[in-house]
Amino acid sequence: MKHFLRLFYVLIFVSSAEIVSAQNISSIIDGSSNQEAFWSVTVRDDAGRILESLNSEKAIIPASNQKLITTAAILDHFGSDFRYQTNIYGEGELSGDTWNGNLVIKGSGDPSISGDLYDDDRFYVFNLFLEQLQDQGIRKIEGNLIADVSLFDEQVYPKGWDWYDFSFYYGVQISPLSFNNNAVDLEVFADGEIGEKPRITWFPDSTDYVEFINEQVITNPNIDYDEYYRRELGGNRIVLGSTLPQGYYEDESLSIDNPPMFFLDSFKKFLHKNGIELDGFLVVSDKKREVSSLKVLATHSSKPLSELVKWTNKESDNFYTEMMTKTLSADVSGQPGTFDHGIEEVRNFLFGMGVDTAFVQMNDGSGMAGGNFNKTSIISNVLAKFQDHSDFDAYFNSMSVAGIDGTLQHRMKGTPLYNNFKGKSGFVTGVRTLSGYFEPKSGNRIIVSIAANNYISEKVRPIDAVHEQILMYLYNKY
Repeated sequence: MKHFLRLFYVLIFVSSAEIVSAQNISSIIDGSSNQEAFWSVTVRDDAGRILESLNSEKAIIPASNQKLITTAAILDHFGSDFRYQTNIYGEGELSGDTWNGNLVIKGSGDPSISGDLYDDDRFYVFNLFLEQLQDQGIRKIEGNLIADVSLFDEQVYPKGWDWYDFSFYYGVQISPLSFNNNAVDLEVFADGEIGEKPRITWFPDSTDYVEFINEQVITNPNIDYDEYYRRELGGNRIVLGSTLPQGYYEDESLSIDNPPMFFLDSFKKFLHKNGIELDGFLVVSDKKREVSSLKVLATHSSKPLSELVKWTNKESDNFYTEMMTKTLSADVSGQPGTFDHGIEEVRNFLFGMGVDTAFVQMNDGSGMAGGNFNKTSIISNVLAKFQDHSDFDAYFNSMSVAGIDGTLQHRMKGTPLYNNFKGKSGFVTGVRTLSGYFEPKSGNRIIVSIAANNYISEKVRPIDAVHEQILMYLYNKY
């Protein structure tokens, strides 16, 4: 009997070993619940050689994995030490404590005039401007506050963005002069009685630049939260129609119309609150002003591009991506930056890396637009080749770290991939992508790009589980 049991356990062990050894990427996908999905996978070693592939030469929708391509091109052009500089110029002269003349704020394309990189201090840059104006002795401005937005053309959305997204922080308008990511930050407190409207506040300081139509209702605590926000196209009237269970708290960043006017309006109110009066109009001008002879009254240099790219990729920020894409266009052409030309420059970067761009279709830089196509073989190839770039450290450090931060903060915990896989996730309806770097058991870095397209479920967890099964298979094999 003991010999029989020993033989039985040996057979079980051998059988299990055969199952493990027989497992491959195809068998993992074949065992997944979303059999309608189309999968593409490319795995490369540190030198860029393909180790494994599945449908790697088929076109896929990359979603936000497109940001990996765009940010690589931006780092290649500007370098990781590049800083945006936004200046306030004075047209006129100082008399006593009054500036007689206009103030011109020249938009530089800086996406970070917000709290993102300044410990959530959303007035950080405004405070710097205020201090410099005060240091000049200015307490009153007898003139207009002018936004020079000539750096970009007038197209505020990339081609292919869905109008449904225009109400939200991930679908904001793009302008060379922007504040608070071109959004107002709404807070909703369902602390009243059932049937009443919840209390709302918003930043900046409950500004009247937007008009909220609060049609929300507090419901029974056992009823799920149901979100509804809509900003009217071409205006700043925002309808709130959510139902919130009693005691619920909700916050949401909602887009505004006309970002440079929003900047001016917010800055004027900020100056007024802090003791500088403006006796003039707010003017948005797309005419390029000759500023070489004007006095710089205040200036702000952004954090280095490495920090902006880190925010972009870790947080998958569409706004930052499109702002930098247009800045790339303006810098190369010397003309107002456009989405189309910025994308063309990204494609030129790919061509310079030896990529056949006939298989790269880009309607935006961020990957949210419809009509974007790529290949996992191309995405992984860029990741491999960029390892030799002088700005690779900035690029690598911009990746989300599994289980630690960014869009991968809650993924791969409790596995050897935790704090190991560094990369970028992507999501649009029916699409889930993941590309990046990690060290398998051997300790030799491998590069992977995985795309699931055309799945039907609204839930991403089953797809994410397959991603992680594939990564664990690679971890153990290599």
